Amino acid sequence: MARKPTPPGQEPPSAFGHALTLARSHIPPVHPAGLPFIAAPLAVAALGRKYPWVRRGGLALAAANAAFFRHPHRVPPTRPGVVVAPADGEVTLVDTAAPPAELGLGTTPRPRVSIFLSVLDVHVQRCPVAGHVADVVHQPGRFMSADLDEASDANERNSMLIRTPNEHEVVVVQIAGLVARRIICDAQAGDVLTLGETYGLIRFGSRVDTFLPPGTRVLAERGQRTIGAETVIAELP
Repeated sequence: MARKPTPPGQEPPSAFGHALTLARSHIPPVHPAGLPFIAAPLAVAALGRKYPWVRRGGLALAAANAAFFRHPHRVPPTRPGVVVAPADGEVTLVDTAAPPAELGLGTTPRPRVSIFLSVLDVHVQRCPVAGHVADVVHQPGRFMSADLDEASDANERNSMLIRTPNEHEVVVVQIAGLVARRIICDAQAGDVLTLGETYGLIRFGSRVDTFLPPGTRVLAERGQRTIGAETVIAELP
């Protein structure tokens, strides 16, 4: 039986094209903030190609930075009223605490979930709820180890207040760590963010705190591993 010709525009992919498609589906893209940290060691490797140890070192450092700044695709849950983890990492605190003073929300304690990010975790931050950004405030501070309880108040941080369509207030705080010296927040007051949308990044070890409205049902447990934008950590009132 004669084989039917492939319709124009539907030619099967080449072996190289198929391999490239598979690689793209398994290797996550890189956050734009990481491109300089990858390009620099690659340039060193190229310039030092006559010296094996320089070439290997440059390539190894570029690969390590590519892994650190990876930005994998995530699929948030579709059910309404949930709060997702703003970051990958380990839940180190589930308690109540006053929100950052710089946001002017008062001193009444609110449910808080703290997630610690090691240097091996994905370091982009995701929006824990859908809503509009009411305020973003950067607060200078120290660079203590981010897994310490007092790091929430003492360390340099960036606090963002989000109001959901139902007028719930959710605060997410990026906190610098012992070796984290750069907090990146692309969101600004007035922006509208979707659930799980990437809005920032912290370089090299950090912590992210989420302050929730009173009456929220907290589902996260201390010691739990979270996946940013996918793990449900709470249900809003």
